Amino acid sequence: MPATNIDEGKLNDFIGQMLSDLGGASSIAMVRLGDTLGLYKAIHANGPMTSMELAKAAKVDERYLREWLSHQAASNYLSYDPATAKFAMPAEQAMVFANEESPVYMMGGFDLMAAMLDNQPKVQTAFKSGTGVAWGDQASCMFCAVARFFRPGYHNNLVSAWLPALEGVVKKLEAGARVADVGCGHGWSTVLMAKAFPKSKFVGYDFHPDSIRDATAHAKSHGVAANAQFAVGLAKDYPGKDFDLVTCFDCLHDMGDPAGAAAHIRQSLKSNGTWMIVEPMAGDTLQQNLNPVGRLYYAGSTMICLPTSRSQEVGAALGAQAGEKKLREVIHSGGFSSVRRAAETPFNMILEARP
Repeated sequence: MPATNIDEGKLNDFIGQMLSDLGGASSIAMVRLGDTLGLYKAIHANGPMTSMELAKAAKVDERYLREWLSHQAASNYLSYDPATAKFAMPAEQAMVFANEESPVYMMGGFDLMAAMLDNQPKVQTAFKSGTGVAWGDQASCMFCAVARFFRPGYHNNLVSAWLPALEGVVKKLEAGARVADVGCGHGWSTVLMAKAFPKSKFVGYDFHPDSIRDATAHAKSHGVAANAQFAVGLAKDYPGKDFDLVTCFDCLHDMGDPAGAAAHIRQSLKSNGTWMIVEPMAGDTLQQNLNPVGRLYYAGSTMICLPTSRSQEVGAALGAQAGEKKLREVIHSGGFSSVRRAAETPFNMILEARP
């Protein structure tokens, strides 16, 4: 295109966006250093500190740390007072970087971005072949990154908001229900429910043996091994019947045959049972998803979700932005008569399906 047709204002705006994007990308390694080396938690615990004071507290080299701190201040991740040469973590930033119980703790997101970069060569090959990348063959830290990314949302919403939004489910759980958590991954969702409802029995199923091993360890360390067990099992053929509740957290769209999974879940439920499906928030059209959340989810879908689904039987490849309309079609195809959106957050929709 001739230079005379370039809108200088639009070009400068886009360059500004690119600088922001590259700055964010450069922060992945920097934030993960701060997490792994305990720098965020140290400065959060101790208050404003000079680079020398933080280096001593965190037992790291001061010169490296000084450069890292400078980046953090330039990124508005930490504040800097030139009068005292001290860096500090504002309360709002602490919710993102230091407080693991915060609903907006995002350290898992940075881990996930690094895992997606590691996954690039395998997905790049899949782009040419149209085949998939099995969950067990993806980047080595992918499983723990995904678990860490989703945990804050589950921790702050599952027991307090999502389960109470389902018709009659909490009453059953309090009295003692049988629950299957299908596609449980590292088991954080299962453990949270088991801790909240000790009279109920929970079993988590996942097709990835290493995740089941880690989930079993989490249940033991959190004191719920008595009412939360885990086993390797596919969504289409896990054992057990007469469940009061089946849950699927951020995994239905990853399955190769989600319709087949829906049918099996339907027959494993009691006649008055409930299936809770937690899925990424999405509209039903592309234009509805052209926003910051959709941007992240489309990237994750390209690098993780589609390759996982394509590696399995059928390979439906719904994608992380399938939308409620498509999800309803899949759920109804499994034999469920009613589906409603029971709750939502900016990142998730919670669907309730009944036989």
